[in-house]
Amino acid sequence: MKKWLLALLLPVIITGCSVNPVTGKNELSIVSPQQEVAIGEKNYRPSRQSQGGDYYLDKSLQTYVTGVGQRLAAVSDRPDLPYEFVVLNNDVPNAWALPGGKIAINRGLLVLLEDEAQLAAVLGHEIVHAAARHGASQMTRGTLANIGLVTLGVATQGSEGAQLYGMASQMGAAAWMAKYGRDDELESDYYGMNYMAKAGYEVQGAVELQEKFVELSKSRQSGFLDNLFASHPPSTQRVSENQVRAPGFAAGKRYRDRYQAAIAQLKKDAPAYQAETAAKKALSKKQGKLAIQHLDKAVAHQPEEGHFWELRGHAWKMLEEYSNAEKAYSTAIKKNDNFFSPYLARGVLLYERGQRTKAKSDLRRSYQLLPTPTASYYLGELSLQGKQYDQANRYFKLAAQDAGALGNQSRQRLQDLQLQMRPQTFLTLNSAVSSNGYLLVKVANPSPRAMRQIIVEVSAAGAKKTIRLPTMLKANSAITINTGIAYKAEVAYRATAVKAVLVE
Repeated sequence: MKKWLLALLLPVIITGCSVNPVTGKNELSIVSPQQEVAIGEKNYRPSRQSQGGDYYLDKSLQTYVTGVGQRLAAVSDRPDLPYEFVVLNNDVPNAWALPGGKIAINRGLLVLLEDEAQLAAVLGHEIVHAAARHGASQMTRGTLANIGLVTLGVATQGSEGAQLYGMASQMGAAAWMAKYGRDDELESDYYGMNYMAKAGYEVQGAVELQEKFVELSKSRQSGFLDNLFASHPPSTQRVSENQVRAPGFAAGKRYRDRYQAAIAQLKKDAPAYQAETAAKKALSKKQGKLAIQHLDKAVAHQPEEGHFWELRGHAWKMLEEYSNAEKAYSTAIKKNDNFFSPYLARGVLLYERGQRTKAKSDLRRSYQLLPTPTASYYLGELSLQGKQYDQANRYFKLAAQDAGALGNQSRQRLQDLQLQMRPQTFLTLNSAVSSNGYLLVKVANPSPRAMRQIIVEVSAAGAKKTIRLPTMLKANSAITINTGIAYKAEVAYRATAVKAVLVE
């Protein structure tokens, strides 16, 4: 390694080393344990909102999963973390952990498990990811890779370290839930089995869990490769290592009956969720009437599920039955008033129907729950219509992150706002010398709007002269003004447009 590169790397190596609380190994990290907890706290709710929201039809299931999780967390290597466990209203079979012990499991995975020991295998695995700081390691690797080796020289303490941490914390939950490395997965399997045994569970449940996942991946059932444990890919190596370790543990409990009792509501509602899946497929094919038929079955079986009513709203809107669509969205909100999506859907519908005041209320509530590009765009439009330009600018900046048409529209709006808020930045200025030796400034307006009250500041040899243009400058036009400043070849001149007002 070159000496200069080594010199750049040394501050990070020296100040960024931390001990893995689970393995005891030294590891590089630009994120402190306190920062890690803060990141998890900040992103837990939006991550849940973006993935279906909390499952609410059977609150006892949330209590049950939390109890199993806390039982395992108590015997972990970091029992003092502020662990939280939640069941998400999502039929994709998956589970994930944010830094700091914020853990979620989808109802779609719960219905695939057979007993509490298998649930403990899932939660124990996720607890290790949190306890071993795998999320912080992901952020460190991702951040340092993104900024390149040259900037590795900044220390992880002080202002430079804070900048690096800021970059890491802005990577988003998707980066922390991304595919973990092979070593992280094996580590979570290994120590997760330890936690299971300490908590009194039969560790064979972990073996069965991995065996089931590998078999599903071979048959590709239910889009397994795209959905199930997207962040935790199964492998025969993981199965083999679990099989080797399992006999070394004392026998534990399976708790099949109480697990089956805990998921009874999910199993009872399975036909309704199957009808929902069929409705989604129909909607994707623009078959609104067929979607309504499937959703009629879903609602008849489980009328309290807000997702069903929101989908009915989408179907009615597709059929241009806007009154029915609004009623369906309103029902979805009544069923679950703590989920962003039906507020967003109703807000967009109301906006499109010209009911801007009511739309604003819904869009704001949706934005509070989850600041999506869609809500941001429409709130930006409403702010623009109210001439709240700074507020509109903030909303459109978030909406501009969208990769589709909405992002393109938002970027155009930002340009329009820049013209509205700082029209002088669109003016171009070029200098010349008159026949009698005075400095001339040509002011051009290439924008689509006329401007007036244009003020140009000319700097020369430390002195400044302010000049107000005597006339309005039409769109796509220019004017040349004589500054009255005698030109000298040895003097540097600079002309800047400092003010302009758009003509209404």
